[in-house]
Amino acid sequence: MGPNKITELSLVVPMYNEEENVEPLLKEIDQALRSSFKNFEIIIIDDASTDQTVNKLLNLKKAIPELRVLRHEKNSGQSRAVITGIKQAQYAWVATLDGDGQNNPMDIPKLAQAVSDPRSNPSLSSWVLIAGHRAHRKDTRLKKISSKIANKIRGSLLKDQCPDTGCGLKLFPKALFMNLPQFKNMHRFLPALARREDALIINIKISHRERMRGVSKYGVMNRLFVGIVDLLGVMWLVRRPSRALCKELGKELGKELGKELDLENKN
Repeated sequence: MGPNKITELSLVVPMYNEEENVEPLLKEIDQALRSSFKNFEIIIIDDASTDQTVNKLLNLKKAIPELRVLRHEKNSGQSRAVITGIKQAQYAWVATLDGDGQNNPMDIPKLAQAVSDPRSNPSLSSWVLIAGHRAHRKDTRLKKISSKIANKIRGSLLKDQCPDTGCGLKLFPKALFMNLPQFKNMHRFLPALARREDALIINIKISHRERMRGVSKYGVMNRLFVGIVDLLGVMWLVRRPSRALCKELGKELGKELGKELDLENKN
């Protein structure tokens, strides 16, 4: 994989009871992607919302033809919503974004630029995951402290090279994600799982905004205690990668013999 400009993008946004954020966020997303990518799609996965989130999304489809609305029949969690959306993505590059409006969609092109800028990535030859880093978070003091502790614990145990793994804004090849083990709460460990596949992790500082509408679905317990079992499982996974290079021998006359093949289909 060389440092090529990304011209096509699938954006995956999980939502749950975000009726107040739907219209302003989708308008921002449309503006950001339309001005930066030749082709794009916006995949919203409604995780069985009980408010008017779905109806507001459907009302926007005429104004934003690139909008696709998927709905879970029952609430299944953020990771399952992300998995559902990425599996349906039609383009090779995928970005993820939280549905609460705290991330600025105008930072998505900034992440895409990091892939094509050789100064940021002079030796890109394998998988890559671009992670947003909320350097100046606009959250409550308690939330910032709990996230800081959780990120420090994850970083020290997983060596994921990511100071803000909880940030929902990330960019990566769809093929990389499809190679990762999929499980509940996997979205919290994407950099570590990507590193398991020898991916290069690039952290890009992005803006962060206060939540202006709706209510946060996550608290201290989610960040510090609920993920302990998951953390132990990911520690086990990252220490047991399974990959190999092989050579195809005896190809027909006139063609190169012994050409190395990457069985993991990294392209």
